[in-house]
Amino acid sequence: MPSLVLAFLLFVTNQATTTQVDASSKARAVVAALTTGDFAAIEAQFTDQMKAALPPGRLAASWATLVTQVGAFKVCTSQRPVRAIADKQMVITPCEFERAKIDLQVAFDSNGRISGLALRPAAAPAEPYTPPSYVNASTFKEEELTIGSSEWPLPATLTMPVGPGPLPVVILVHGSGPNDRDETIGPNRPFKDLALGLASRGIAVLRYDKRTKVHGTKTAALTSLTVKDEVVDDVGEAIKSVRANARIDPARVFVLGHSLGGMLIPRIAAANPSIAGVVVMAGAARPLEQAIVEQTRYIANADGTISPQEQEQIDTSAKHAEAIKALTAADAAAGKMVMGAPASYWLDLRGYDPPAAAAALKTRMLVLQGERDYQVTMEEFARWKAALGTRPDVTWRSYPALNHLFIAGSGPITPAEYSVPGAVAEEVVRDIADYVLARH
Repeated sequence: MPSLVLAFLLFVTNQATTTQVDASSKARAVVAALTTGDFAAIEAQFTDQMKAALPPGRLAASWATLVTQVGAFKVCTSQRPVRAIADKQMVITPCEFERAKIDLQVAFDSNGRISGLALRPAAAPAEPYTPPSYVNASTFKEEELTIGSSEWPLPATLTMPVGPGPLPVVILVHGSGPNDRDETIGPNRPFKDLALGLASRGIAVLRYDKRTKVHGTKTAALTSLTVKDEVVDDVGEAIKSVRANARIDPARVFVLGHSLGGMLIPRIAAANPSIAGVVVMAGAARPLEQAIVEQTRYIANADGTISPQEQEQIDTSAKHAEAIKALTAADAAAGKMVMGAPASYWLDLRGYDPPAAAAALKTRMLVLQGERDYQVTMEEFARWKAALGTRPDVTWRSYPALNHLFIAGSGPITPAEYSVPGAVAEEVVRDIADYVLARH
């Protein structure tokens, strides 16, 4: 389920003991405590490393954030088989909430202590990827590589058109959450659609697994995390990687950001002024805390009524938003957490106005928006236009039938639409290709 901010916890530590425990029964007890709000009972079972990574109160706050975003808890079903991971045992329990299915993952060390805990969107059943009709597989090849610094290496895929270079390249930057390189959401893989579609039109594409996916444990332990750490730095590493490729034209490197990635495009471009241009796809323009409240209200009202429980969720998200607005530098220094992110993250975004920041850039831009998108709205698209609309080097496209993933649908949009298989619309791929291949 895509969202601008969704709290994920994953802290797994190593314990050098060998006694086995009844992980299944202990996991059932964790589920019972979590769903009844007995967070202290869970925290009492943490290893020392977990206590340091997840201090008292953070689990309760993250659970409240999750409920705000996916609705009330309904039921947990049968556990999947226990998995042995080194000296730990991992138990996955699928749980249903009002608007989403979430996997509760708990890891126990061999003393029965909780050494890992994660709340993740339920993995969709594995389905073979079917390329959209606009993809011509005979025109490109894919190669696996690693990008990033030595401290933060990231697996990546470079999709290269066949034939001589030098070729233009587009680097894809994900939305929020620990995304994989395809930006997989349910059965949909919008970044893979874009990569294969653009490569079919003679444009190389680099996509990579996000830092928070590959290094989840390490990033979760950071109390000073910012969007620079989470996103911007790795884009710079990706740019270095493609420019080192002899078949890539170093003067034609473009960066495409989706959702949170689109919101950060002005920062990315400012940090990398030599890139040839940028593409903003559903780039958020309002503060994230405001977007969370408004998304919660939209989903609650999707059926035309707001129940008392839904109103409570809206009120909770509004309280979180107020807490974010009240954060101080002292909170950042103390490592205070709000909605699953450290104070440093929220303070880094305070006062950031993406359209205004974009207006200060000299970079060519293409700004795209789905008109059925409830997460990043047409009002936000209008803000980009108000800031940049008179510039001749900025191109605008909006698509009446497309949602936040740039996949076509009809009628009022709800999160359930993201579970329906689809593909990025061909007109979007064509518009991006035309922009990249245009000579200026």
